[in-house]
Amino acid sequence: MFNQLIKLDKWLFSIVNQKATNAFFDVLMPIIRQPLNWIPLYLFLIIYAVVKFPKRALYWILGIGITASITDILSSHIIKPLVGRLRPCNDLSMASSIRVLVDHCGQNGSFTSSHATNHFGVAMFICMTMSTYFKKYRYLFLVWAAAISYAQVYVGVHFPFDVLFGGMLGCMIGWGTGKLFTQKFNRLDKFQ
Repeated sequence: MFNQLIKLDKWLFSIVNQKATNAFFDVLMPIIRQPLNWIPLYLFLIIYAVVKFPKRALYWILGIGITASITDILSSHIIKPLVGRLRPCNDLSMASSIRVLVDHCGQNGSFTSSHATNHFGVAMFICMTMSTYFKKYRYLFLVWAAAISYAQVYVGVHFPFDVLFGGMLGCMIGWGTGKLFTQKFNRLDKFQ
């Protein structure tokens, strides 16, 4: 059964990385997956928090930081070393067919994707704590995390199951930290 899942994962990878490609995505996906390119969004969220709920903004920003720290520690420092799965860009059996669209292929493990875990964790935290402010648009943060995760597969640095399970782990952590935050502070809209 496990071997069948690995075959399915590699087959899905080949579709995303080799077949469902185009010149526009070849340029866009490396940009999307780059964390530094999202600094304007992070700055917007910090400024938005300070303006909308100045008395509790620091707690909310710390909540995001704690969520990101937990997701990164679990994914990068606990799960990846335990699983020890090679990234597709480091797998010699796939070297002849893979498209690697980034300059660097990490030497740490592939499972789970830290990009997926971190971004889904933060996105879920934001969805839970900012529901009053962003209303139905809060789910765009999950779309944002999904786009970054998809880009990881597209550029050749992760398998689909790496980002799928990373996203699920991130959502669980973000839900947990978001739940704790809303229990402690009873949602941010109470502190305007």
